[in-house]
Amino acid sequence: MSTVDSILEFLHRGGYISGQEISDSLGISRNGISKHIKALRSQGYEIDSATNRGYKLISEPDRLSAQEINERLTTLFIGRPTVVLDSVDSTNEEIKRRARQGEKQGLTVVSDEQLAGKGRLGRVWKSPKGTSVYVSILLRPDLPPSQVPCITLAAGLALCNAINGIADFGAKIKWPNDIIIGRKKLCGILTEMTIEDNAVSFAVVGMGINVNNRSFPDEIKEKATSLFLEKDRSFSRSEIIARLAQSFEDVYNEFIMGGFEALKDEYKTLCATIGRHVGTQRGGEEISGTAIDIAPDGGLIIETDSGEKKYISTGEVAVQGIY
Repeated sequence: MSTVDSILEFLHRGGYISGQEISDSLGISRNGISKHIKALRSQGYEIDSATNRGYKLISEPDRLSAQEINERLTTLFIGRPTVVLDSVDSTNEEIKRRARQGEKQGLTVVSDEQLAGKGRLGRVWKSPKGTSVYVSILLRPDLPPSQVPCITLAAGLALCNAINGIADFGAKIKWPNDIIIGRKKLCGILTEMTIEDNAVSFAVVGMGINVNNRSFPDEIKEKATSLFLEKDRSFSRSEIIARLAQSFEDVYNEFIMGGFEALKDEYKTLCATIGRHVGTQRGGEEISGTAIDIAPDGGLIIETDSGEKKYISTGEVAVQGIY
């Protein structure tokens, strides 16, 4: 254990701990203790110091820890193992690299920062350090490729359940791959698959959740929100990851057993797109109308302004009243 970790162990006891006690126990000078305390403060630890009383830990940064996540896990295979990285190009890309090396289903990669995070249609996903959850899960489903897009819908349902289980956020799904609170985006989901010999070799579902973001760039501040902004308090990212793992495992197992049809009713109750006026394109055709239902295979059914029913399997859908 490093000196810094040893000092943190003292501080985690609670209350004030004298510098002399720490010094005597660790065999370093009081000046050395002071330098380590200063370093911890620079890393985001709030530590009070008082004459004749010593040091007291007030708060600490929300640092991602594989040990802390694993201690919270109750899953059978999702998150086992969980790999925590300080920085990566993209958690989806890291999963792909590991999948090609034979890693098993359930491997979960979490990173504190993404340098080249991806959204749908090749968009860049803003991935600042220390505030959000960037997580990807490796799956090896025995499914035809045509059914893999439904994993995105399953992930959306799992995310909503996990988030609403933490507090009364009222999170909803914007079909097919976003989670919203009110009219603003909280999470994005990106599912990718690799096919070999016309069969699914593996799939990756990546999720980005705005957790402790206190602000957003001007270009998205009217469209994005975070758990912190919704409740004016911070949340443990490790707890969120563990809750998400369990929620995803439950929903994914139900999907594998019964297809999307097994999830459809619950999904519809959480889908903010249903009942709203929407607009999209299909094969160069402009489609607008009211989203009235989710098809058994997860597609969106739209009733056009002329009363005709249209089926949309994928694509960008503008939803009235939502960013």
